Amino acid sequence: MRHGKKINHLGRTYTHRKALLSNLAIALILNKRIETTVAKARELRKFIEPLITRSKPHNDNTHNRRMVFSYLQNKEAVKELFGVVGEKISERPGGYTRIIKLGARFGDNAEMCIIELVDFNEIYGVKVDASKAKTRRSRRGGKSTTTASASNEVIEDATLIATTAIASEAVASEEVETNNEAIEDTATSTVENDSETKVTEESATEAESPAEAPVAEATQETSTDEDTQVVEETASVETSTNEVATENETPSEQASSSETSSTEIPEEPKA
Repeated sequence: MRHGKKINHLGRTYTHRKALLSNLAIALILNKRIETTVAKARELRKFIEPLITRSKPHNDNTHNRRMVFSYLQNKEAVKELFGVVGEKISERPGGYTRIIKLGARFGDNAEMCIIELVDFNEIYGVKVDASKAKTRRSRRGGKSTTTASASNEVIEDATLIATTAIASEAVASEEVETNNEAIEDTATSTVENDSETKVTEESATEAESPAEAPVAEATQETSTDEDTQVVEETASVETSTNEVATENETPSEQASSSETSSTEIPEEPKA
């Protein structure tokens, strides 16, 4: 039975397991991120994090370089670890790696994951701020300081709200003034346009009036000519009718007519 045995042999012999973890560590140092199974990633975390601690700038010496080289057996990986990686993780107190699970692998259904160096993930990682001041908590005077800070924050918020309200009111008043000016300009322009149109209409009527006068005179002359022609035609018609009537009368009628004409009362002479 395996009571108390926490080491995962990964189904390999000691030498095989040692070479596997060394190769995985070299790949992680050079590439900053690799994809493997969850079991191998957990064992790799235990293997590589003590080596990363040795690579910090204040631990950079010949002894630590030789110790790391005894595990990795790769000069390029040692140089990268003590140069780039050591400077990047110098302020991090442990926890240099991150495991992100990906799900089961097609084929043997093994759990896959990504293991990466935390400080080299610019999207997902957050850099530790070493210059952040440490706050000291004490029972004495703690409440008063907190209440004072809270009151200061409330005052600042109130001032910000007041300033924003004043600024918004000023902007609104400016907008109203601009709108009123625009309305006045449009009204004046419409009045000017109306006056211009009236002047143009009056000038047009004045220009048309002298031309209409001769036309009216010509129409009056034509009407008088027509009246004279009508009178002449009526007179000619009456004379023709009288002639026809005289021709149609009998001799007795002609004698009576002559008598009546002779018996007519003579006109009185004028004094």
